Amino acid sequence: METPQRYALNNELHARPFPQLTSPSHAVYLALRKPSDAQDRTAERTHLLSLLDRFGTAHPAPDAVHFSGQIGRHQLKWEMHTEFVTYTVFSDDTTITPFAKTLFDIFPADWLKGAGEVLTSAIVWIEPVADEAARDKIITGHMPVWFVPESLAVSEVVDQEATIAGDFRIDENGHVRFAVLTTPGIGRRRLGRIVQRLLEIETYQAASMLTLSVARRVATRVSELDTELATLVQDMSDQKGDDANTLDRLLTMSAEIELLASSSAYRFGAAGAYEAIVNHRIEVLRETRIGGRQTFGEFMMRRYDPAMRTCRSAEWRLGSLSSRAERAADLLRTRVDVEAGIQNTEVLKQMDRRAELQLRLQETVEGLSVVAISYYAVGLVGYLVGPAEKLLGISKTSLMAGVTIPVVILVYLAIRRIRKRMGH
Repeated sequence: METPQRYALNNELHARPFPQLTSPSHAVYLALRKPSDAQDRTAERTHLLSLLDRFGTAHPAPDAVHFSGQIGRHQLKWEMHTEFVTYTVFSDDTTITPFAKTLFDIFPADWLKGAGEVLTSAIVWIEPVADEAARDKIITGHMPVWFVPESLAVSEVVDQEATIAGDFRIDENGHVRFAVLTTPGIGRRRLGRIVQRLLEIETYQAASMLTLSVARRVATRVSELDTELATLVQDMSDQKGDDANTLDRLLTMSAEIELLASSSAYRFGAAGAYEAIVNHRIEVLRETRIGGRQTFGEFMMRRYDPAMRTCRSAEWRLGSLSSRAERAADLLRTRVDVEAGIQNTEVLKQMDRRAELQLRLQETVEGLSVVAISYYAVGLVGYLVGPAEKLLGISKTSLMAGVTIPVVILVYLAIRRIRKRMGH
């Protein structure tokens, strides 16, 4: 008996092969997302099918999350991710001017309107060079025109078989530009891996940068709450204000902190994962410096890492504030509980005093009750022994005097026995 979904899981390892490219060629790339964090998979597949139908291309499987197929004279690669979907079109048409606006005409304008938000769009221009001199000519002659020199990063990659360049800026047409200069002996799969990694670097750095605005908003509110918490703790230390009101303010603050944490947790988690992918993709390119020019790794260290550090700092500060607010609330709750315990002890002492007074009053009442009951009992006995006055020759007064003490003793013993029974 085999493990369920054994073949499906094994096929997933081979589901996204790198494209096989030739030089010269180019790639046009779109990463689209919906305003919400999670994609509507059904809607995304429907949108893909509407594009494929325009070119008469066969449809992918109903549950597919990736697809490759021919659209016209070009090759399309489509992939669905957790919060975005990517379209990459590869073409070997060499008649188009590098980075021309018309490269994106492959995507119909009306189709783009319903595609969602553009996370990033990019053009990768692939051009062969015969030798190092030809490469340097393009770097010094064409790249200052293609890119912004101040932001340009250039390096040799994967055993010096290709040179990559990019400035990570959005050009006048709304796209990010990359150039790949290839040596004559580079393989198609290796070239495809280089292009794929460049696009992944751009996509995941753009996706992780979505967290920066969230981090800034969180950091601003955390600073405000931090100041408020410091004031509350100082008031607690100085024993100012009412503890119950202070505790209520602390609980309200803790609730807001938890709301901030829960509403930003997804973006902070995504930023950390995306940052790791970006750094890994740059690492596997195995960059070599060309002259004194900055590499992609150095560009990311200077421009990208500070943004990610801001995100991590905001996340850490939010967690630290949550812990401190919780500790302050615990301390205040402890103090309130101690004060309540002291008050309860005083109340119990007062209750004990009242119980003691009640007991004494009860004992007094019981003593009076013995006298009152004995008085009436002696009277009743007097009526009973009255007829014996003549028979015994003893006066009624003497008879009643004789029975008074026994009656009092009997009444006292009866009341005491009743009290004992009620006690049990």
